[in-house]
Amino acid sequence: MKKSVKRVLVSMTAVAAVIAVGLATTTIVNVVATDAEQERIEPYGQLVEVDGRHMNVAISGKGDETIVLLPGFGTASPALDFAPLVDDLSADHRVVVVEPFGYGLSDGTDRERTTANIVSEVHEALDELDIDRYVLMGHSIAGVYGIELARRYPDEVEAFVGIDSSVPGQPRTDTAFPIGLLGAAKNLGLIRLVATSATGYEEDVYSEEVREQLVMLSNRNSLSATYLDEMSHIRTNFADALGTGFAPTLPLLLFVVEHNEEVPEWRELHEKQAAGVDDGTVIALDGSHYLHHTQSPRIAEEFRAWEAARSAEVG
Repeated sequence: MKKSVKRVLVSMTAVAAVIAVGLATTTIVNVVATDAEQERIEPYGQLVEVDGRHMNVAISGKGDETIVLLPGFGTASPALDFAPLVDDLSADHRVVVVEPFGYGLSDGTDRERTTANIVSEVHEALDELDIDRYVLMGHSIAGVYGIELARRYPDEVEAFVGIDSSVPGQPRTDTAFPIGLLGAAKNLGLIRLVATSATGYEEDVYSEEVREQLVMLSNRNSLSATYLDEMSHIRTNFADALGTGFAPTLPLLLFVVEHNEEVPEWRELHEKQAAGVDDGTVIALDGSHYLHHTQSPRIAEEFRAWEAARSAEVG
């Protein structure tokens, strides 16, 4: 064998050995760190038994009106994520943040993450808490789940408020994600290497303690088996939602990002959705997809004005 070939083989073997040692190290570190973080995660909310498992629900405030908040896909901790908005709205409303299975402090599940299953589980949690009349407020993919929830339980959902919520037929929903590869990266501890900070959570809105909790909950929940199963169903859940919408009699208030460079027709899609009901309003705000991170005061203000206008019309 030529010396040059032998050198290449030796180099490749050395590189492979380094990679193997590195992956073994990240795997061990991930297991140890996950166990340690589990003890440092601070409990909040209350656990409700759903389908033989525990779902976490955080309830704040008192008022004649109840708001049920549903998170966008993959939110590590819905209760902490929505905290700025909850703090404002709970001054005069009862605000209920539901953490579906695989989110926040809720258990995981091996039940398929179809829209139908997710909706039935959320409703079971609300039913256990005797919550049977509420304004449904949801971020991102909760727009799709919200349609199904309102369709199944029309006597419970009084209105829907979307926070840059998903719309049936929106573009780029047919992506096939590399589920197996992502799961392997999670188990090998590679995700932890890139999830060392609470990216997207502004320091002037979220305290250092909350941001630390968000990082630990992200390490726990991101790319878990439940998370990956829901990710694998995104394409089919959107496909099943095609042609569906909210009932014409259900009031809609839709907050959307003012400028969505990835989807230029984003506002138009929501205006079309709002036009499909008797009482539909679209309000565009500056900010990112997670509008409630920076625009909670404006969202709460506009919601109260909209709510007051509805009450005046009814009265």
